[in-house]
This record gives sequence, structure tokens and C-alpha cells, in this order.
Amino acid sequence: MNFIDSIKEKAKSEIKTICLPEAEDIRVLEAANKVGIEGFAKIILIGNKEKTEKLANENNIDISKAIIVDPKKSEKYEEYSQAFYELRKAKGMTEEEAKETLKEPIYFGTMMVKQGDADGLVSGAAHSTSNTLRPALQILKTAPGTKLVSAFFIMDVPNCEYGEEGIFVFGDSGLNENPTSDQLAEIAASSAKSFEQLVGKESKVGMLSYSTYGSAKSELTEKVIEATNILKERYPEIKSDGELQLDAAIVPSVAKSKAPNSEIAGKCNTLIFPDLNAGNIGYKLVQRLAKAEAYGPLCQGIAKPVNDLSRGCSADDIVGVIAITAVQGQNK
Repeated sequence: MNFIDSIKEKAKSEIKTICLPEAEDIRVLEAANKVGIEGFAKIILIGNKEKTEKLANENNIDISKAIIVDPKKSEKYEEYSQAFYELRKAKGMTEEEAKETLKEPIYFGTMMVKQGDADGLVSGAAHSTSNTLRPALQILKTAPGTKLVSAFFIMDVPNCEYGEEGIFVFGDSGLNENPTSDQLAEIAASSAKSFEQLVGKESKVGMLSYSTYGSAKSELTEKVIEATNILKERYPEIKSDGELQLDAAIVPSVAKSKAPNSEIAGKCNTLIFPDLNAGNIGYKLVQRLAKAEAYGPLCQGIAKPVNDLSRGCSADDIVGVIAITAVQGQNK
């Protein structure tokens, strides 16, 4: 069973309800149909009911197992608008502005999650990352005990003996451009939790650099060394090490020579990149050259599950992210 199939099985063990606020995108409707057939989540499509049904009918897509909610006609519209106003009035929002904002499917869907009428939200097929995450940060805010929202990828590498039988978490590969040492430590802690929640195995965190244990010295390596120290001090329960070059982090034979006294070098399955350049390039190299499946960017650190899609995503990509979001929602 591959990674995404195992996630779908986990999702079936405790069915969650996921909002899709881009109901007028044909890929989203195709995904809703597939989830309905596979039965691992309940789907709420948010948008104009007539337009959504017309698009589905024109393309022979069965969305009968999904619920369609039009924000402007919803019986929850007034309740959500008032709740949103209470959340934002200190920032200067008026009641009228709150009502107008809640007509937008992305905001209405995020309020559904906030109010407990849905367990998670998946968007980004038509929205930018900022338009997906802004409502989440305004309404849901960060998770308790979490200082930073970050993004990660699950990488499922075929025929690979490294990581957890070829499965890795790469973080941050999608959101924070140039994190500080403190932020890197928080990204690492969130990524470790994400790995254990989704993969079901113990995380082993490698803090990546072009240096291993001081083999090179610069501001760049010092940032990773400091981040590793903060991580170990703040989260001693997480198995972690650094700074490590990539080969020392995942290849046992290299780890023996470069980091012989490390408990986890050569066995790392959760890889933390020093900045977004490295993280983004890294995941795309593995995806293209190793023909890996890349699931993400997935969000961590938000109080309830919200995940972003690539605007070039396929219906199957959306299905996979819905499954992951449903599993994330099981522990919220």
C-alpha cells in the first residue's frame, strides 16, 4: 500500500467533513465525485448552487454525495457574520464589512471550520496561497503552543531505502522564505509532529546545511547550528541532529564517517531546509529526478486543518490533499 492509500484508510477510520470553497472549478467537482465514490470524507462544496450543479451536469460529474452551500443563502450566514465581526472588530472591521466578507466562499468555509460545522478546508486550485491562508490566520489563528505557520511536503520516493521506506517530510518547502534560527526550530518541531501524525512512525529530524558538525563555518551554517540547539533545548522529546549535510542525514554509510556519534544521522526521515530556496529546489529535484510523489504544500501550525493547492493541480492531487486534511482533522 502506497502512502496516499494508507492515508485514505486512516481517513475512513474516523470520517471528517472537508470544505471546498472553489465549487465552480471543474477539477474540484471531479475531486468531490472521487471522494464520494471512495468514501473517506464528507464534502461540502461552497459556492453558487445553480452554477455548481450546471457545471457538474454539463460535464457529467456526479456530485450527489456532496453538500452544496451558498454563503448568501445559508441559514448560518447571519451567525457566521456576527462571529466573524466579533473576531475582527478590534482590527476596525464593521458589522457591514463582516457580512460582505462572509459572502466570499473562502471566508465562509473558514468560518464553517471555526464554528465546528466542518473539520478542515482545502483551497488553492483557483486562489493564491495568500488568499487561502489569510482567512485561516484571521479566523482560525495559530495552534496552541505554536509560534509559526509553515508548509511541508510529504515525499513518497519509489524504490528508496532511505527515510521511512522512501517517505520523508520536507520543511519548510513552501512558505517561509528565510527563517531565523528560532523559526527553523519551530518549523522542525511542527514537521516532526506532522510526520508522526501522517506516516505513523517516529520522526528523526535532520537540520540540513552544506556543513556537517562544523566542517564549514559561515553565517549560514551558524544559523542551522543555533536552530538545532534551540530545537534540542525546547523540544528534547524530538529526535534531532544537525547541522548535517544531506548525505550524512539519510545515508548510513556516509553518516558513519561524517557523524559517527550521532544517534539518528543516516536515518533521518524529516528534513529541515535552511531556507525556501533550498526547500523548494530540493522537493522539485526529488519529484522530477526520482519520480517521487510530492504531496503539498501542506500547512502546519494553524489551529485547524487548512491546506493549499497548486493552481496547476489535477483532480487526483485534490483528492490526495483532501485525504491528508481529513487525517489532520482527526487529532484536532
